[in-house]
Amino acid sequence: MSAVGTLRRTPLYEEHLALGAKMVPFAGWEMPIQYPTGIVAEHRAVRSAAGIFDLSHMGEAYLRGPKALAAVDELVSSDIAGLAVGQARYGLLCNERGTIVDDVIVYRVAPETVLICVNASNREKDVAHMRAHLPSDVAFEDASLATALIAVQGPRAAAILASVAAPSAGGSIASVAPFAVTGASVAGERAHVARTGYTGEDGFEIFVAWDRAAGPWSRLLDAGRGGLTPTGLGARDTLRLESRYSLYGNEIDETTDPIEAGLGWTCKLDKDFIGRDAIAAAKERGPSRRIVGLVVDGGVARHGFAVVKDGRDVGTVTSGTFGPTVGKNIALAYVPVALANVGTELAVRIRDREVPARVVKTPFYSRKEKVGAA
Repeated sequence: MSAVGTLRRTPLYEEHLALGAKMVPFAGWEMPIQYPTGIVAEHRAVRSAAGIFDLSHMGEAYLRGPKALAAVDELVSSDIAGLAVGQARYGLLCNERGTIVDDVIVYRVAPETVLICVNASNREKDVAHMRAHLPSDVAFEDASLATALIAVQGPRAAAILASVAAPSAGGSIASVAPFAVTGASVAGERAHVARTGYTGEDGFEIFVAWDRAAGPWSRLLDAGRGGLTPTGLGARDTLRLESRYSLYGNEIDETTDPIEAGLGWTCKLDKDFIGRDAIAAAKERGPSRRIVGLVVDGGVARHGFAVVKDGRDVGTVTSGTFGPTVGKNIALAYVPVALANVGTELAVRIRDREVPARVVKTPFYSRKEKVGAA
């Protein structure tokens, strides 16, 4: 790993330059925001065929030992104790106040080994949080700077990946179930392969050794030639927003609780976990605000823009963009519960203009086809 000033570079940095990527600072890393095809073309390629993403800036931690699964169950809001080997689950790290430290995916990769993937911007905070709350008999390894992460997402993802990868236990990668994880060989390299993603499409995430990432990246591009598009963080953001996935620092942070953020479904309140009592109390009293989807007529709303009702500021946009698949300007925003019903007419203040907006059902986009064995 190399760095420019305070910016780190992933092991695929030179690959991005060779592909003509525009590199930008992101969460302390120098990352591709887009390639010459542009964000909209990359977005559409993922929806119609497949895209390949370098996500090596993300953080990974391994927890090991007979008590590792139980310990993670007390750290994470969702049902981790119920994970079988080879299963994955989305959940939240919360603090004692019941607000969100981070959103994570937990993978049970072996009987006594759990892998947790965290957001790049939160890695150091999350590592400190986990270490502070783990019992001494659970081994903890921050493997972030030794682990690369490559995602292949889209309707053709399974076929492309299956041409260069095979599970260690035999069979086809295409038979891996959604939110399952398996050991695999990818272009000859050992990896954990999970059928997870952040785009709203079928797809896979490949955890591979940092210094072995270039081989799988190149082989996947070769295997998907004509149907696999290098995709940057710009399209990753438009894809996740159409699918109504939260982004840490926008929709969720340590000022938001899971109930108001629409993530109460991740909280298993009949078990003990950090923040459980505060979240249960928040659910009982009900939120004063909720996150909603907006369609904005006549402008693109951005993070931090004011939501307006009858000339009065009533809420705040958390994310906004033009949605290439839905063909509309879309946004997520926090508004008072009384204004959160679908169909409510609001406005967003864009460059001192109040642009009409209305509350709509989310997700803005939902994949219709069934994910399963190919």
